[in-house]
Amino acid sequence: MAHLLHIDSSIQGDASVSRRLSARAAAAWRSAHPEGTVTYRDLGAHPVPHVDAAGGLAARVPAGQHTPEQAAAWARTVELVEEVKAADTVLLGLPLYNFGPPSSVKAWVDHLIAPGLSVDPETNAGLLGGREFVVLASRGGGYGEGTPREGWDHAQQWLPHGVSLTGLEPRFITAELTLAPVRPALAELIPLAEESLAAAERAIDELWAPVRV
Repeated sequence: MAHLLHIDSSIQGDASVSRRLSARAAAAWRSAHPEGTVTYRDLGAHPVPHVDAAGGLAARVPAGQHTPEQAAAWARTVELVEEVKAADTVLLGLPLYNFGPPSSVKAWVDHLIAPGLSVDPETNAGLLGGREFVVLASRGGGYGEGTPREGWDHAQQWLPHGVSLTGLEPRFITAELTLAPVRPALAELIPLAEESLAAAERAIDELWAPVRV
């Protein structure tokens, strides 16, 4: 039976474009997999703890020697890795905050880098590959080629490298200029924003659409 892991990370609630896109993708997945099951995690509402000095070295310490803090951190890492392992498809809603990913997503990725769970400790081969990883990204401005802030989107640049040790390979569907409708200074860009959002929605609708022959 197909299984979906659906993750949101925006703190914007109903105003979030990344949540809107990930919800659309999850609905499309359910339509294509009516017998499938879904696990949902909301990093925006319930962020996982960041790796810290108390528990962050748990992966390097034998389980029998874990401090209580390390045991708790390792249990959380196991939970997060097992969620990914159980999924055939992972959807991640990824907004752009201050030109980078939400810190909650960075914390999630840090937990996923776990020798013996997501990375083979002998060969360094990733153990989470072979599953679909679709990232529904949103960004308030424009960061494409030729724009004044070309290259400033450090979320989309970082994530493939961040998860590379695990074998996950993200595919991005991105809507940009999402602040145009609410920022008077960007009002002239509203048509481009609408075009970008519509293109993202079309790409989502095609993800699991039946192949026409």
